[in-house]
Amino acid sequence: MRIGIDARELGGRATGVGRYLGGLLREWAANGRARAHEFVLYAPHPIAMPLDARRFATRTIPGAGGTWWEQMQLPRAAASDHLDVWFAPAYTAPLRIPIPTIVAIHDLSFVAHPEWFRPREGARRRWLTSRSAHRAASVITISEFSRRELIDRLDIPAGKIHVIPPGIGAGGSALGAGRSTLPASTPHPAPSSCHVLFVGSVFNRRHVTDLIRAFAPIARARPGASLDIVGDNRSYPREDLRRTIAGEEVEAQVRWHEYVSDEQLAALYAGAGAFAFLSEYEGLGLTPLEALAAGIPPVLLDTAVARESCGLAAVYVPVDDLPAITRALESMLFDERARRRILDAAPAELAKYSWPRAARDTLAVIEQAGLQAYAT
Repeated sequence: MRIGIDARELGGRATGVGRYLGGLLREWAANGRARAHEFVLYAPHPIAMPLDARRFATRTIPGAGGTWWEQMQLPRAAASDHLDVWFAPAYTAPLRIPIPTIVAIHDLSFVAHPEWFRPREGARRRWLTSRSAHRAASVITISEFSRRELIDRLDIPAGKIHVIPPGIGAGGSALGAGRSTLPASTPHPAPSSCHVLFVGSVFNRRHVTDLIRAFAPIARARPGASLDIVGDNRSYPREDLRRTIAGEEVEAQVRWHEYVSDEQLAALYAGAGAFAFLSEYEGLGLTPLEALAAGIPPVLLDTAVARESCGLAAVYVPVDDLPAITRALESMLFDERARRRILDAAPAELAKYSWPRAARDTLAVIEQAGLQAYAT
């Protein structure tokens, strides 16, 4: 079977979807069952991931990599490759491609909260994601929460949706190494530092400015405390992180990194005593799980999907309650008994997330679509 894949998220600075696709590809490259198939990867720029060219052909289709590229340039380029099925890992798929498609939809934030998106961008996402999902042979999502969202908000039939949680760790990020960039965890690491870490693109729903404000009392009380924020600012309406940092007078202790290398990220995880991710809406929320895998207890907003993803292995706080956030951070930084309780629960939660299992189950959905097409 020849499987076409939209691989544009593997180019440049790979973030969430790039890490997801990279993790799957790494497993398919090593998996015996996947050797029965050929994969053709399409991207507007060279892919920064070494793969066996005999099994993973790459096609560079110059362009901006946006909707026009996906809907017009991509189908034309794929037409001559005799594909059997198409895998779209990032919400949308070419609507004119004449083969079965599998689309991965990680969340529906742009449907549930249109106010978080520029009007034109939100409208494009809603229309194209809905059309892609309804046209697809199957839809893959990463949590039961997102499955319910797809049913309730896009009216996707329940039998068409497959919940396949991803693995934890870099997967194919570090897109050359093919291994996790997270430091190895110990069963119950001591709070060696009073450093707090946030990793993820900066969206309004993640309340990064609230995190800065909640951290400020800790910074004032403890000159050695620090907060590292890792992620580019995609907020709308635009949040001014630097202004918030200056307003709280914590410039010396709060550092914002729009992007870091895998090696720098590993060092930040290794030096963190607590992880904060105050998101009110996610498809799953992977970086808190990565923190747990590195032996760092997370502080999360109390939401249904946060409870689903981390279970007992997190401290939960209400939205907009800055004193509660401050107390939770202090607890994870300085209360060894509270830390131990969270980290004791981590192995059972992390066992739900496996790259080999995610790759196996995703490939099974793709194979099923291809075989059904042959049968008809």
